[in-house]
Amino acid sequence: MYFYYEKMEKTIGRLAENTPEVGETVSGLLVKKAFTYQIMAPDDLHVFSQLSTANISQRITIAYSGAFGVLKHKLKQIFESVESLPDEESEGPAFRVHEWLTVKYELEKHISLHWRSDPISDMVLDFVVALVLNISREIPKVVVESEEATKTEEENNKKAEKVIHALFVSLFGDVKFGENGKLVISVDGNVAHLHKQSGNVESENEGLRESVRVAFQRIQNAVKPIPLSVS
Repeated sequence: MYFYYEKMEKTIGRLAENTPEVGETVSGLLVKKAFTYQIMAPDDLHVFSQLSTANISQRITIAYSGAFGVLKHKLKQIFESVESLPDEESEGPAFRVHEWLTVKYELEKHISLHWRSDPISDMVLDFVVALVLNISREIPKVVVESEEATKTEEENNKKAEKVIHALFVSLFGDVKFGENGKLVISVDGNVAHLHKQSGNVESENEGLRESVRVAFQRIQNAVKPIPLSVS
C-alpha cells in the first residue's frame, strides 16, 4: 500500500518577516518537529527549538625549524591576505591568513595554528601544515661538488612534485596523475588538466581553469622560489 501526503514547511522567525517573491531563494535551517517542518534563521534556532549552535575552535602545535618570516613570506605568495597581528593581541610574533587561520610563534622550533572549524578553514590548515613540513625538510644547503649538486637537485624536484600534488589535493580534493605527467583535477563534475611543465590548464569550465592556474602559479612560487646566486 502506498500513502501520499503533502509536506509543508513553515517559515518562522526572522525569515518570516518579509514575504519572498516568486522564484526567490529562501535560505535557512530546516528543523523537523514531530510531523511538522520549520525553516528558520540560524540565529533563531535556540528561540524556536531546544537546539543551539556553537563554534569549535581548534589548536595544533607542530615543529618548525625555519625562520618565522620565511613562512609568512611563502604564505604571502599563495594567499592574498596575510596580516601581522599586534603583540598585545597575540602575545608574540603572529599573523593571520584570510581571517581563517592564525599562526603563532610559540617556543623555539615550534609554531601553533589556531582556527575555527569549518570546511574552508580546515582546507587552509591542511595547506599550511603541508607547506610548513615542506619548508622544514627543504632547508637550503650549498653543495660544492657538482655531482652531489645534481643529485640533490633531482631529489628536491621529486620532493617538490610530491608537495605540489599534496597541496592540490588539499585545495581541490580529487587530484590524480594523468598521461605525460599531467594532473587531472575534478571538482563537482568539472575536469581540468594541468601541464606541470608549461603551467597550461585545459578545462571547459572557465572558473575551474582560472582557479587551477592561479593555485599552480602560487604553489610554484612557494615551493620553487627563484634561486639566489652564490658568489
